[in-house]
Amino acid sequence: MKTKIFIDGSEGTTGLRIHERFMEREDVELLTIDSQQRKDPEERRKMINSSDITFLCLPDVAARESVELVENERVRIIDTSTAHRTQEGWAYGFPELSVRHRQAVAEGKRVAVPGCHATGFISLVYPLVAAGIASPEYPFSSFSLTGYSGGGKKMIGEYEGENRPAEYESPREYALGQQHKHLKEMKKISGLSKEPLFSPVVAGYYSGMLVSVPLYGEMLKKYANPSDLRSFFQEYYEGQQFIQVMSQGAEEEMGGMLAGNSCSGWDGLRIFVTGNADRLLLNAQFDNLGKGASGAAIQCLNIMLGCEETRGLNL
Repeated sequence: MKTKIFIDGSEGTTGLRIHERFMEREDVELLTIDSQQRKDPEERRKMINSSDITFLCLPDVAARESVELVENERVRIIDTSTAHRTQEGWAYGFPELSVRHRQAVAEGKRVAVPGCHATGFISLVYPLVAAGIASPEYPFSSFSLTGYSGGGKKMIGEYEGENRPAEYESPREYALGQQHKHLKEMKKISGLSKEPLFSPVVAGYYSGMLVSVPLYGEMLKKYANPSDLRSFFQEYYEGQQFIQVMSQGAEEEMGGMLAGNSCSGWDGLRIFVTGNADRLLLNAQFDNLGKGASGAAIQCLNIMLGCEETRGLNL
């Protein structure tokens, strides 16, 4: 019996990518809504309550409104917006973090897909805090380089326009007021006492992301050198199909540089541990549209359905 799927917000960047990933799947039935009625609350109510699982690919306010439209108790929700990522009663859709996180996704009626920047940061910081390597009071900071597709249709149009400004040829730092919408989940999910100092940068390529977290070795409680910390991450993520902890010297095979677009089109996440005993550098490299968005949403769906976790994904 096919699982009935409705994508509320199917015309946005994430919604379109999720829709594309279902094109060759025979285990799901996509419920479609007329484009003229996609903002009609009653038509959306009908579609949501006719589904087994509904994806929300909407702005935060609209995502909250959609949840209020649920009347059928069997309907399960996968929300790709920021609206419910730190809300009680919602599973955080990063199953690799712990057995508890995986179980919550598998059994959850409400699952929130992590933000793209937050995915990279949390993949690096959550294990450190959970294992007692770094204190929750550690003053974390992070840089994040992303392709312009993360900004949605408007930013895509700006970057791909014929007369884009000269500044678009250069990487551009934003969220300078330290109020980025992913900070809340970065703090809560990682178990930190304060939000990290966060500097996101958008560059003129379509998709891919590189999130960096620098560390002072003397401020860590153990594993204060790259080799030991790399071994820790390898053990922590052992057996996880979507996360690869790269071996020592892997970055040298790339000319000693890590590019933001290297994982474009791939649904996994790579972790690099470099630096020295004094100053260490952790990097998470992935696709902001893959493990950072639609790929993560489909992974959560697969876990919820109890099918192969990698079904319909590119690993």
